[in-house]
Amino acid sequence: MNAMTTAVNATGAAGAVNEAGQERKSPGRPRSAQADEAILDAVLELLSAGQSVAAISIEAVAAKAGVGKATIYRRWPNKEALLIDAVASMKNPLPPPRGESVRDDLVMLVKANRSGRALRYGQATVCLLPEFLKDEQLHDMYQAVIEPRRDVMRQVIRRGVETGELRADLDVELTLLMISGPSMMQNMLRWNPAIKEEGFAEALVDSILRGAAA
Repeated sequence: MNAMTTAVNATGAAGAVNEAGQERKSPGRPRSAQADEAILDAVLELLSAGQSVAAISIEAVAAKAGVGKATIYRRWPNKEALLIDAVASMKNPLPPPRGESVRDDLVMLVKANRSGRALRYGQATVCLLPEFLKDEQLHDMYQAVIEPRRDVMRQVIRRGVETGELRADLDVELTLLMISGPSMMQNMLRWNPAIKEEGFAEALVDSILRGAAA
């Protein structure tokens, strides 16, 4: 089983839930949402503590999560798949853009990407960055996690160009990078402590739209 076939979707969440918010169970393999969360948290805590991908073992994750190794292997085929699902679990589900205002939709998406586990475990992504540079497979797997989320914002920007809210000659990909880059750096590293967290999403989007608006 390829690690890239793990349960990762545009919401960035691992696993599957039904309309009632309950976990769907595979036939013959009952799963515990509590155990899943404990395992993913254990991975993120180990990464946040500075452990490299090579140093993290299934045994260490199992011990920290308080589960047996078999519990992990029933859910993930290998360590790489577990790591990517742990990173994906940092992302809250993206709310659907309302389609009424490009500015409001972009602010909403920036806020959604900077909430929940993403704030709590931002250091884990920092520790993974060197691993992504060294390991092409891990890098590609990470891109598979974030690209669907990136595309939601990309479509909002394109919509703005089509409706005339944004400049017709706007570089969509560069604008996307200008929005997501500062947000990621502040979230992971608190790059500029002089930048206040309150109102950050609004200030960032408004600054970029000053040059992007039609």
